[in-house]
Amino acid sequence: FAMSIGPAWRSRRGGLPLRWKRCCHWSAGKSLDPEVRAFLEENTEVTSSGHLTPEIRLRLLTPRCRFWREKPDLWPYGDPFWAIYWPGGQALSRYILDNPRVVKGRSVLDLGSGCGATAIAAVMSGASQVLANDIDPIAGVAMILNCELNHLNPFPITIKNIINSEAGNWDLIVLGDMFYDEQLADGLHHWLRKCIRIQQTEVLIGDPGRHQFLSHSIRSQLHKVIEYSLPEYTRQENNGLTSSIVWSYQPSNSLENC
Repeated sequence: FAMSIGPAWRSRRGGLPLRWKRCCHWSAGKSLDPEVRAFLEENTEVTSSGHLTPEIRLRLLTPRCRFWREKPDLWPYGDPFWAIYWPGGQALSRYILDNPRVVKGRSVLDLGSGCGATAIAAVMSGASQVLANDIDPIAGVAMILNCELNHLNPFPITIKNIINSEAGNWDLIVLGDMFYDEQLADGLHHWLRKCIRIQQTEVLIGDPGRHQFLSHSIRSQLHKVIEYSLPEYTRQENNGLTSSIVWSYQPSNSLENC
């Protein structure tokens, strides 16, 4: 399986950048570039249908948007992978909304947050602290717009590659749809295992069953939490994938040196 957005983007779907040269941090008081805001508002659609979490409204790229079929080179920013609500993130968000005890009163890191839906679900469900992370600065802008849509104060957002950084002191790390590249998957496996070993962090992973995920060595250290049947619109958007699963990552060697 390979990620796809609209037909116009299929030649660019081979992979996302593993590093981003810029590093920035958003908090609730930071203002957005009005031109970026206006561009995203004009070229995305506010929607809550066709996904597992109708209670969350998001600005997404849909077939009714100009850039669904427009030449990708005309999009002035990095590839908008944040503008799709990927099925792994949908499963994580649904699980958190249905089981608020998972995050209530806990600190949560949403790794590779994209549109920010899972971070939003964590805030809605009572997390005491939420940090959203992505490598695309425009994703950070989109997350703030999506917080506004859901009447939430924006959570802190960090824009940098934090994989292989020091293990942060988080109660829970959530990540969806991140195992699409072998090199990235290896880095994630190592870093998540370190977080568990050093900080006893709980890790939940959402994935619809991509080959790169199922064939990776991490698969043997995952415990299935719940499986969701995907709505028809999401199935069509993801080449016919029919379900998405939330996994708990419990490496047997978490007490060993990594």
